[in-house]
Amino acid sequence: MAIELESQIEGLLFYKGEDVSIKKLSELLNVSEESINVSLNALEHSLLGRGLVLVRKDDRVVLGITAELSSLIESIRKEEISKDLSKATLETLSIILYKNGVSRSEIDYIRGVNSSFILRNLLVRGLVEKVADSNDNRKILYRPTFETLTYMNVTRVNELPNYDQIVSSLTSVINQNVNNE
Repeated sequence: MAIELESQIEGLLFYKGEDVSIKKLSELLNVSEESINVSLNALEHSLLGRGLVLVRKDDRVVLGITAELSSLIESIRKEEISKDLSKATLETLSIILYKNGVSRSEIDYIRGVNSSFILRNLLVRGLVEKVADSNDNRKILYRPTFETLTYMNVTRVNELPNYDQIVSSLTSVINQNVNNE
């Protein structure tokens, strides 16, 4: 049973959790940009009266929440931000701090579990940021924010305790993964 293009787009936007260009959707789904635009219009219409909306900006689209849900989502976000950081969150933040530019797949490999939810929480709290990899613009890296470094009372990442030793260990683990593939 084939899934309609509209549903494929909805699934991709949900999975990505960030804005995607119409051109990229066209490439991923192997259809014309015109077909994408037609399906986006249908998706926008089908989302009416539900909790999600299709947000468009220039040639990019993203799934968002309706205005009616914004106060509920904001209260949940405030609750998440005010909670103490869990051991898993601190572990993930430490990897990001010491690697100062690490992909989600590398974090997942080092931790041995999916880190998507934790990364989202760190982003919401403003402790990490997403940046494009300078070696491959298609790849997203996570880095600590200036606020995180300031809070930790360091002016440079290499001032973190046992920096060289920990970076060496993390690099070994990541390289081991690359060599095993």
